[in-house]
Amino acid sequence: MPTNKKVSIYTTPSCIYCRQTKEFFKANQVNYEEHDVLTDLTRRQEMVDKSGQLGVPVIAVSAADGSNEEVVIGYNRARLAELLGV
Repeated sequence: MPTNKKVSIYTTPSCIYCRQTKEFFKANQVNYEEHDVLTDLTRRQEMVDKSGQLGVPVIAVSAADGSNEEVVIGYNRARLAELLGV
């Protein structure tokens, strides 16, 4: 059952936890927008502004309209499942 949340993930190509997070999304039919912060400096700064750090993954989950954003730092499967209702 797809979620009605807006999900963004900030990643780098070599990040194993980023891959695990994306696999979790795929298994649970969660649509998401991915931002490669290795090559996209604007998105990197956006990630730092949201999380206060350079570590990845950083996942932003909000209502479909973009309100009530919550930021999850790292692959926290239990918290993501709770936020996404999966």
